[in-house]
Amino acid sequence: MSAETPVRYPRPLQPGDRIGVTSPSSGVGTRHLARLEASVLLLTDLGYDVRVGRCMDGASHVSAPAADRAAELQELLLDPEVRAVVPPWGGETAIDLVPLLDWAALAEAEPTWLVGYSDLSTLLVPLTLLTGTATLHGSNLMDTPYSVPPPLLHWLDVATGRAGERFRQASAGVSRRGEWDDWTAEPAIRERRWNGDGGWVRLDSGTEPVDVQGRLIGGCIETLGPLAGTPFADVRRLPGPRIVYVEAAEDPAFAVCRALHGMRLAGFFDDAVAVLVGRTDAPDAPTMTQHEAVRDALLPLGVPIIGEVDCGHVPPQAALVNGALAHLVFSDERAFVEQSLV
Repeated sequence: MSAETPVRYPRPLQPGDRIGVTSPSSGVGTRHLARLEASVLLLTDLGYDVRVGRCMDGASHVSAPAADRAAELQELLLDPEVRAVVPPWGGETAIDLVPLLDWAALAEAEPTWLVGYSDLSTLLVPLTLLTGTATLHGSNLMDTPYSVPPPLLHWLDVATGRAGERFRQASAGVSRRGEWDDWTAEPAIRERRWNGDGGWVRLDSGTEPVDVQGRLIGGCIETLGPLAGTPFADVRRLPGPRIVYVEAAEDPAFAVCRALHGMRLAGFFDDAVAVLVGRTDAPDAPTMTQHEAVRDALLPLGVPIIGEVDCGHVPPQAALVNGALAHLVFSDERAFVEQSLV
C-alpha cells in the first residue's frame, strides 16, 4: 500500500512574482509567436516578471530533446524566485520527461504552481502524487488572455488565492465547439465567440441528488491512460476519498472506452466517490457515442458520473486543483464543485 502524501499548496501568486515559461512537450511555431508574445505581455501588464526559457522551438512535435526539457522544467520548479510555471500548451509526448525528473528534489523544494492541461496532465498528476504539490489544471499560457465566463474562474484567480480559501464553480452554460480562433490574424484576441450552450448532465443511472466530498485528481484521458498503473499515477498517495475528473482530447469513442477501462483496471478510480467527465468534441463511433464509452467503462464503479463538465479541450475551462478538497453537488436544483485549498 502506498503511503499518503500530504498536499502542499504554493503560496499565492502576486504582482512582482516571476512566472516561468517553458515547453515540456510541444513548442511554439513561427505562425503563433505573436500569440505567445501577446500572452506574455498580458502577464507583464498585470505586474508579473515573465521569463521565457530556452525550450520553446516549435519546428517539431517537441521543443527540445527530452533531457533538455526535463532539465529546464526542473530548474524552474526548483528556483525559489519562480512562483508559477505556465507552458504555452500541451503536445504529444511529455511522458518522456517523467523518468527524468528528480521527484525527491521537487518534493523537498518550496511548492510552485504548474499550470496547464492536455499533455501537461502527464506532469501535473505525478507532481501532485509524488511530491504533494497541488497543481492547477486550467488554461495554458496561449489561452491565458481569454476572459472566463462566470461562474468559472480563470487560473490566475485560483493561483492568487490564499491557502484555506474556498471557491465555487459551476457550468458556464456556453461553449466553443468545433473551431478555433485564428491567432495569426488576431494574436491578441481576448474574447471567445461562443457557439454552443448546455450544462452538466448525469451519465450514470442514479437519480438521487449528489453531495460528496473528496480530493481532486485527473486530467486528459489520452495522456493519463499510459501512466495508470505505474508509480507515477498511484492515486493511493493522495488522501481519499477522491473525486476524479477526466476529459477526452480527440480520440474516438472506442479508444476512449478502452483507455477508461484500462485506467479503471489499473486502479486510477479506486476510492472515487464521483467522476467528472469533461465536454469533448472527440468523435463518436458508429455504434458508440462518447457518453456511451464513459458509461461502458465506468458504470461498474457504482458512483455518480457527471458529464459535459467545463474542463479540457472544449472551452471554457474550469480551474481544477489537483489535491484540493472538493465538494460536489448535483441535483435538479443546483450543480457546482467547490474547492478548498486545505
